Amino acid sequence: MTMKKMNSKILIVSVLSGLMLFASACVKDLLEQEPTTELAANVFWKTEADATFALQGAYSSIRPLFDRDYYLDGHGEYFRTRGTSATSGNLRLGDAYHNGNYNPSGYAGSFDKMYRYLYGGVNRANYVIENVNKMMATAKPEAIPNLQLILGEARLLRGIVYFRLISMWGDVPYINKVIYDNSEVSGLSRAPIAQVKDSIMADFTYAFDKLPAKASATGRAGKPAALAFRGKLQLYWACWNKFGWPELDTFKPDANAAEVAYNGAAADFNKVINDYGLTLFRGGEPGEIDSLGKAEKLPNYYYLFTPLANNDPEIIMGFTHGGTGTAQGEELMRDVAGRSHEGSQCWVSPRYEIADRYQSTITGDFAPKLVPMNPATAGARTAPNSAVNPASYRNRDYRMKSSIMWDYEVSVGMISLKSTGWCPFIYKTWNQPVNINGVNYTTYNTDGSNSGYVLRKFLRNYAGQGRSDGDYNYPIMRLADVYLMYAEATNAVKGPQADAIALVDKVRRRGNLPPLKADKIASSAAFFSAIEQERIVELYGEGQRGFDIRRWRAMERIWGAPLTEGVWRIDTHGANIDRYFQNVSERVYQQNYIFRIPPGERDRNPNLTQNTPWL
Repeated sequence: MTMKKMNSKILIVSVLSGLMLFASACVKDLLEQEPTTELAANVFWKTEADATFALQGAYSSIRPLFDRDYYLDGHGEYFRTRGTSATSGNLRLGDAYHNGNYNPSGYAGSFDKMYRYLYGGVNRANYVIENVNKMMATAKPEAIPNLQLILGEARLLRGIVYFRLISMWGDVPYINKVIYDNSEVSGLSRAPIAQVKDSIMADFTYAFDKLPAKASATGRAGKPAALAFRGKLQLYWACWNKFGWPELDTFKPDANAAEVAYNGAAADFNKVINDYGLTLFRGGEPGEIDSLGKAEKLPNYYYLFTPLANNDPEIIMGFTHGGTGTAQGEELMRDVAGRSHEGSQCWVSPRYEIADRYQSTITGDFAPKLVPMNPATAGARTAPNSAVNPASYRNRDYRMKSSIMWDYEVSVGMISLKSTGWCPFIYKTWNQPVNINGVNYTTYNTDGSNSGYVLRKFLRNYAGQGRSDGDYNYPIMRLADVYLMYAEATNAVKGPQADAIALVDKVRRRGNLPPLKADKIASSAAFFSAIEQERIVELYGEGQRGFDIRRWRAMERIWGAPLTEGVWRIDTHGANIDRYFQNVSERVYQQNYIFRIPPGERDRNPNLTQNTPWL
């Protein structure tokens, strides 16, 4: 059963701060009934179909906690989130992300809503887990395998939610049963992160044991997803133990634990890579690329982030969306595009500095840095390496043209579900007539960009769907990410290894880049830099960068030491746009490394301690 068949009714019930999610998943309407334990036992939890229906409801409820993670890339240095299209009171529109701070600094005190909704996701998974366990106690033997599969998926979902919780807040309360009243949790203390991590590992391991090698249906999970998330959890655990997490004062790093976790992560990633026949989208080949200023033929990497890639093996786990008329569509276009594209709002856009991260397809290394220039300056449009000279972007990593647009790059404009033809982007020239090579156009209409670039990644280059009616399966785990995490894990313990180098080169191949040169793999530090480079461009706009920066303790490396001049973000015209970390105290850095336990939760529960930097 696909998400296109799901309706969008969501019931919100009290848990911790008052939120527990029960979402319907099919035409059958469980939610018209009061969800008490007696009713569930007497009326609903009778058949495998009932259990499957409830599981689909869990997917539907947990999906909005992760499918706008591109907002979170604003916590890094290359991506701007100027706001969100999420609206209070409508989870389908990403309410969990609402009121979050997506700047590179000062953000970690602004995710009280995300905290509450994540616990709603935990409770929704627990609802399935608890009742399927009851069903198995009396089920016929032939029903057990399918019930175990359902249980495995529910535990995978619960593990993914708890993984997000500990990645942001460290120690958190651990709840493994359905909560029907706040009194059941009003006295809970925060469980140590190691204890929660072990419980997540148990969920992922159970899921791996019970799930099929290939997911049973679109949007559901198989063994590779469980292994990949178990590996990722171990990788994060290794990083916390290697680099430390001093802001979590209950956690003591252990170098031996780090090595064990790196090896465990590598083993899991190795199985994902080698045991299931998974391949990169379109074989990892770069595909065709159009000339500058054209977009009829875009590289394969671009199409990976369109519905053409739905069900592709590279998307190890993705959340499905129903598209037009389902009230279950994704809103990627609304967030990444401007008003020329179905009245979209450009809530997210590239920062200027990302352009210099895209390497030369000729040398395989970084090109000379772009030079910001005001286009009104004589010769600016033709000067070598000028940021406003389209020729400066020639012969770059194919993922550049797939991910961002610069002056005179085009996309298909759309109004009322119909194409308005090619729409050229020219920074600060919004919705204006322009003649290019004898052809009249109207320029891209958006003032949402303040860098000189807009996103092409996630932007549909065809008409027929509204800005909120996308049907793309948003990925929360991709094979390319697994390749890079495997390389990171093995490199941390053994240094550059031939198989890991080959995997990084596979990721580079999709950008039409040559293999890494000898100096990039000469040491563990050099290879780590190469891996980080690939994570920046390959996973751009997918919500990974902020988590990477925190787990590597890289804020000072990127933004400078506390109480210094800070770092400007600029635009292609040379203007200073935003300044971050100017005269920022050490305490603010500490607060960026760990999120604030919501004060409202602590008011309701005096046993909830606060993370040290927020006291």
